[in-house]
Amino acid sequence: MKLIPLALCSAARAAWRESFPLGGRDVARWFPGHMAKGLKKMQSSLKLVDCIIEVHDARIPLSGRNPLFQETLGIKPHLLILNKMDLADLKEQQCLKQKCLFQKIIQHLEGEGLKNVIFTNCIKDENIKQVIPKVTELVGSSYRYHRGENVEFCIMVIGVPNVGKSSLINSLRRQHLRKGKATRVGGEPGITRAVMSRIQVCERPLMFLLDTPGVLAPRIESVETGLKLALCGTVLDHLVGEETLADYLLYTLNRHQLFGYVQHYGLGEACDDVASVLKRVAVRLGKTQKVKVLTGTGNVNVIQPNYPAAARDFLRTFRSGLLGPVMLDRDILQSSPQADPCLALGPRDV
Repeated sequence: MKLIPLALCSAARAAWRESFPLGGRDVARWFPGHMAKGLKKMQSSLKLVDCIIEVHDARIPLSGRNPLFQETLGIKPHLLILNKMDLADLKEQQCLKQKCLFQKIIQHLEGEGLKNVIFTNCIKDENIKQVIPKVTELVGSSYRYHRGENVEFCIMVIGVPNVGKSSLINSLRRQHLRKGKATRVGGEPGITRAVMSRIQVCERPLMFLLDTPGVLAPRIESVETGLKLALCGTVLDHLVGEETLADYLLYTLNRHQLFGYVQHYGLGEACDDVASVLKRVAVRLGKTQKVKVLTGTGNVNVIQPNYPAAARDFLRTFRSGLLGPVMLDRDILQSSPQADPCLALGPRDV
């Protein structure tokens, strides 16, 4: 592992890293270029569409959304769904009210022209009942062009990979049709490969959704944005490097004083050295491997920690929420103007 060792520190008095080394990382290599084809297919289907639902990860509400969606699909009514709200830390550290950080997210998005936003948790169908009424309202207040004679609504679901587009469709079907899965879902990007046929999600009003493959921006705005997207599982881990992602996750958790990993893995104290953390995780989980070492007397088998396996477990544990909720865009939000918490609406009050 080519990692710079750092001192082991206690959580109470640690001086955590103030920045993450981003130099020399080629973001373009992480993200496949074939996604432009998917965007063209979406554009060709726009004539059939009354409204666009964009799904994004609530842990990165301000990072990584594909700007081409707004540019090429922006003529239609637009609803932004921030999914996986159960995994997003929406509390300010200086304010115990969940409403504080939430209001900053809403204000920031409104500044970008996004006035219709719903936070959801598709696993538990939380806030899902708000989606159909909002879509109906948006379509009803817009001109439907040549689709004015159609009684049914056709909605296109878009977003970057692995943010829960298919999960949203299945959740809507559970809520409104009492039916099970219509689309495959998975914990890694690339499950939905093509723009699918219409999927009914509601009877009254009669509404169909088009599931689409995840499409990333052709150019990621920064290496750090790329790392945030990768942490949320938008690309396969090995393209970025599992240990690199584990190091960025450790850096983020420590900076935000989120030490759930210490308790989860029984580490005793927090640490900013990813090599030390992964070594202890590997030993605790029994993830070791035999390595042949050439010595003066011949080859000797040595038991070493399996760092990649430990990194994979660290990432999996984070993504499943076992380390607690995390807001990866906290730095961006804290640099924005302070919102009045008394005016805020929590994600369950929208």
